[in-house]
Amino acid sequence: MILVEYTALYRKWRPNSFDEVVGQDHVIRILKNQVISGRITHAYLFSGPRGTGKTSTAKIFAKAINCESPRDGSPCEQCSPCRQIESENNLDIIEIDAASNTGVDHIREIRDKVKYPPTAGKYRVYIIDEVHMLSTSAFNAFLKTLEEPPDHAVFILATTEPHKLPTTVLSRCQRYDFRRITLKVIIERLKTIAEQMGIKAEEGALEAIARWSEGGMRDSISLLDQCVSFRGTTLEENDVFDI
Repeated sequence: MILVEYTALYRKWRPNSFDEVVGQDHVIRILKNQVISGRITHAYLFSGPRGTGKTSTAKIFAKAINCESPRDGSPCEQCSPCRQIESENNLDIIEIDAASNTGVDHIREIRDKVKYPPTAGKYRVYIIDEVHMLSTSAFNAFLKTLEEPPDHAVFILATTEPHKLPTTVLSRCQRYDFRRITLKVIIERLKTIAEQMGIKAEEGALEAIARWSEGGMRDSISLLDQCVSFRGTTLEENDVFDI
């Protein structure tokens, strides 16, 4: 028997374009305008609650600024840089989990490698998730790179706790605050996913899932995934309450 690998719904439905990012129009509008105008700065801070689209937006923005023919500020998905960035062998988008790499040695490694130019597009983008977890010595080492970055380097720092970042780092970043996503927007997104997945879900069931997610889209999709695993493709409000 051939086993088919299952992909969690939150991964399957992760946004791949700015148009698919919901509930953060105030951020997306500015980022798209920056792509259109070419006014790309070297450091960004994406802050906000978990599951609100910070890392997904960072990846889309990284692709957009490297795209040869962006469409209304979004990546075209057709050019060579877009295709290479989507591939697993991409070297221009470096993702770092600061929760697992808190020490100064990891930052020194970035500092040593940041001078190398990108292989596909115009920029080499470093996405540092949970950046507030870096140690004090790591922040001090990182500060020098933020002060004098090469022209091809862009840093996107993502965090749920911006107050833990040193003011010296905060002052060198353009900050964008991601909001908790409204109940209505989450329900509409869940409806779209359910319809395309062939899931018959009651309005009350989707509303219950949306309320428990507390403004986090990722959490709501994970809860929908859990409910479907429990009940199947017909989901009622009581099924959600049982879980």
